[in-house]
Amino acid sequence: EQVFVERGGRLEMLPLRFSSNEQLMQTIERIVSTVNRRVDEANPMVDARLPSGERVNVIIPPLSLTGPILTIRRFPRAFTLAEMIAIGSLDEQMTLLLAGLVRAKFNVIVSGATGTGKTTLLNSLSALIPEGERIVTIEDSAELQLQQAHVITLESRPPNVEGKGRVTIRDLVRNSLRMRPDRIIVGEVRGGETLDMLQAMSTGHDGSLATVHANSAEDALMRLQTLASMSEVEIPFVAIKDQINSAVDVIVQLTRHADGSRRVTEIAVVDSSGREEYRIVSVCRFNAQPMSADGRIHGRFEYYPVPRRVAERLYMKNEPLPPAFGIAASETQLAVRRSLL
Repeated sequence: EQVFVERGGRLEMLPLRFSSNEQLMQTIERIVSTVNRRVDEANPMVDARLPSGERVNVIIPPLSLTGPILTIRRFPRAFTLAEMIAIGSLDEQMTLLLAGLVRAKFNVIVSGATGTGKTTLLNSLSALIPEGERIVTIEDSAELQLQQAHVITLESRPPNVEGKGRVTIRDLVRNSLRMRPDRIIVGEVRGGETLDMLQAMSTGHDGSLATVHANSAEDALMRLQTLASMSEVEIPFVAIKDQINSAVDVIVQLTRHADGSRRVTEIAVVDSSGREEYRIVSVCRFNAQPMSADGRIHGRFEYYPVPRRVAERLYMKNEPLPPAFGIAASETQLAVRRSLL
């Protein structure tokens, strides 16, 4: 009896309804049958990707107490960074910084809550990867739309009706290490595969990208630590902390505001090393103002100097630092030049 659609980041109820639960169940069965799945009391939950790209989730009684629930997520065409600048998700200075970080092979984690646009931003950032690199993408449901020539797309597989044949994200991450990748892109880490991803990032696969569910840059590191501990390999927290400090270079935090707009609200650099406590340095933040009379969120982006080692690494990769972040860069570049002389 309730049909909702999301427009502009907000849910709206439509003046539509199914004639009965039976009609809704027939619709659900027709949809899941196109991907060779079935839903019944023995299998009351289904999560799948349709051939046209939409993600479908179904949950029915007895697990759902409000009747059959069908959720369809449709993804738009890939946004370019220029289009994201136009809608205010980020600005030109941030784009120049992110472009330099990706080209200089910093490991980047895109963090945010559900529906904040993590996959959209990840797809936009992947367009900055130079041609000639072998890229392996790993996802639960293939959503990334990379434009490079040498891209290998891997997708996990759920178990069949007999409960066999499951292939997890972790299996794919392990296998990707044998495929001679230059970069590994993981659509989302949510379990023990986090440890394998961190090890890949810190052992020669620089420039890898991934997303994680978290509410802030600090929370993202703690969540990575928790997820890595979910591996069957028992590793002390201090050893996992060492892995994270070694592997993660940059965290890009996304937020969906009350007005439905999605923005990059922070770019943070991990400045800790070894088994130190996590220390992140924010180089850009979105300073939001109170909601205006028209119900919109306004504000401005603020910039801060990048840490010395980040500026040096960009300089050695011949990647210019954007003017907004250049206060520390001029001193660092002079120091690097002196050391070279």
